[in-house]
Amino acid sequence: MALVTLIEAVTMALAHEMEKDTDVVVMGEDVGKNGGVFRATEGLQKKFGEERVIDTPLAEAMIAGLSVGMASQGMRPVPEIQFMGFVFPAVNQIMTAVARMRNRTRGRLTMPMTIRMPYGGGIHAPEHHSESTEALFAHIPGLKVVIPSNPSRAYGLLLAAMRDPDPVLFLEPKRIYRAVKHEVEDNGEAYPLETCFVDQEGDDVTLISWGAMMYETLQAAEKLAAEGINAEVIDVATVAPMDMTTIFESVRKTGRVVIVQEAPKAGAVGSEIAAEIAEHELLSLIAPIERVSGWDTVMPYAKLEGQYMPTVERILDGVKKVMAFK
Repeated sequence: MALVTLIEAVTMALAHEMEKDTDVVVMGEDVGKNGGVFRATEGLQKKFGEERVIDTPLAEAMIAGLSVGMASQGMRPVPEIQFMGFVFPAVNQIMTAVARMRNRTRGRLTMPMTIRMPYGGGIHAPEHHSESTEALFAHIPGLKVVIPSNPSRAYGLLLAAMRDPDPVLFLEPKRIYRAVKHEVEDNGEAYPLETCFVDQEGDDVTLISWGAMMYETLQAAEKLAAEGINAEVIDVATVAPMDMTTIFESVRKTGRVVIVQEAPKAGAVGSEIAAEIAEHELLSLIAPIERVSGWDTVMPYAKLEGQYMPTVERILDGVKKVMAFK
């Protein structure tokens, strides 16, 4: 059992699977000698060699295309896109080949690949480094989109992603790469994909979030408990395909819902959750669904990020709105 950060849990999972399965190959910009811009792959090239931990040119389309070729021939590539904001040159490959290959070949070829991307704000990075665009990929059939919220989930979910027969986008919230440490045993036990985690049980209001925003959401739940409000807190974890069963069960129990996301509000994952609840559990609701989100603007630079990203206070305000309905 080791006390590790989220980024260390990612490294641990990669090393475990590379040791276990020689078909697993890591590639990306600076992932080898430098160990990646955030050091997620530190030490892996020294341990597994340059043929399995490959430094690539600054060419995301090439990284994705090379991964398609590898995956189609039975390998399990784990390409890293250095920042999620750099993924767009690779989107053609991801949408037209990665997501569609199983359907296109009627199952004769699959894409067992895990595309890792640091994403989200909170580190005062410049433009193209801080967006939360998970909804773009959650909308594409054939892709799983997974977002860990803490070190133990990063380890277990990344193992599951690398073992999946189909493509997984694994989005790592860089704001919490080194925020906390969890005890994680390097035992190779994967967490289930497509399953929400109930981090806290309650019967007054359901708080739904994922990724880095789980920290503010849990802090808000703690403050609510001091006021006598018992919040149920759900970590979605896999935003596509989504485990709505767990969410529906919670809505039937509480009747009030606050969805917390870092991404802009319009056309977002939170909008899909709200629509699903309205479609299937409308009569369970006591109050309108409240969404607490980033703004419908480009993520601002540096210190202005704090004006953009949801805070504990904004979450508490959202809860007050839904609790006003009796």
